[in-house]
Amino acid sequence: MGGGELTHRVTFMEGGEESQQGVNKVEMGFGQTYPEYLQLDKILTAQKLKSEADGQRVDDEHLFIVIHQAHELWFKQIIFDLDIVRKLLNNTIVDETKTLKIVSGLDRIVKILSLLTEQITLLDTMSPLDFVDFRKYLTPASGFQSLQFRVLENKLGVKQERRIKYNAQHYKNVFNDEDLKALNTTEEEKSLLTLIESWLERTPGLKSTSEDEGFWIKYENSVNRYLSDLAKQAADPSNTEEISRQLTAEYHKTSDAFQSILDPRQHEQHIRNGNRLLSHDATKGAMMIYFYRDMPRFSQPYQILTFLMDIDSLFTKWRYNHVLLVQRMLGAKQGTGGSSGYMYLRSTVSDRYKVFLDLFNLSTWLIPREYIPMLSPRMVKTLSEHSNLSHSQSSESE
Repeated sequence: MGGGELTHRVTFMEGGEESQQGVNKVEMGFGQTYPEYLQLDKILTAQKLKSEADGQRVDDEHLFIVIHQAHELWFKQIIFDLDIVRKLLNNTIVDETKTLKIVSGLDRIVKILSLLTEQITLLDTMSPLDFVDFRKYLTPASGFQSLQFRVLENKLGVKQERRIKYNAQHYKNVFNDEDLKALNTTEEEKSLLTLIESWLERTPGLKSTSEDEGFWIKYENSVNRYLSDLAKQAADPSNTEEISRQLTAEYHKTSDAFQSILDPRQHEQHIRNGNRLLSHDATKGAMMIYFYRDMPRFSQPYQILTFLMDIDSLFTKWRYNHVLLVQRMLGAKQGTGGSSGYMYLRSTVSDRYKVFLDLFNLSTWLIPREYIPMLSPRMVKTLSEHSNLSHSQSSESE
């Protein structure tokens, strides 16, 4: 190596001008530029202010448009990720090595929804008077006409019979024939709720086999032991009359709650009444995962159940933030799409729109740790080893 080469190299390493040298690929005509790749010419010119075209420009209309366009882009990403998760679950053989991808997909959806719940509050920076200045240009446009939002609801599993009617009409009445075709397709596909239900029904160790009586029988015995102890506490002669009355009432209330899950007929009645959505076997599977979430094979399934509840919670928060925004901007005025506005939106912030309502209610039937049934050595081994077979096949081979 010559002295000149050494000097040049030292200068480069010390951060001299040569360290900034590189190749300008744009100048060389190599590939696409950043604006071309992202098609920014389309995105950044899509904010057309109707008020400006009318010669009465209202500055806040620009924010209003950007916020809603951003929402639609994020809805598109959620649907994209949701379809991947649904595809992974929609298999007769569910490869358990893919559950990390399911977890990652749901995690991303949760993070996007967290962003959206905050993003919508940016509209609070508008004053109601500013909104009134350009609101006339929106009619009859309404968020109710967002095709992607309805597609997302259907893919998650919002049941049609649980929807609040919009102006006493079906939610699909505001869409054209092409949009209706897309909506009908999402109603015919297996929703995330349906796929999760089937997945939970195949939870390993749930049902009895010739070698193991299964989780549910053990759980029933543990619940009966727990209720028996509650009854003994209530009947303790050392209790005062008031304490005895309270403990007895607590016992009967707790007993009724447990009977509603132990008795399959009661569970089915709750489904018919619309109070529960998951089948009895799927609910059992979810409970087993809750109790034994520390087992290696159940750690990721437990994360999945947690993320599903997060999705429901964040959608509820988003709807609530939307309701508050509409009340602040419109008061009791009619919505731009013709709905009752605030009153209609307020009615959507309810359990009717919770897709995974049953997971929230699992806590009703949890029992103290000392009553949780012990797993047999065989089940401990089963739940400690991951499998690339479906839960149903794993159970059959155990």
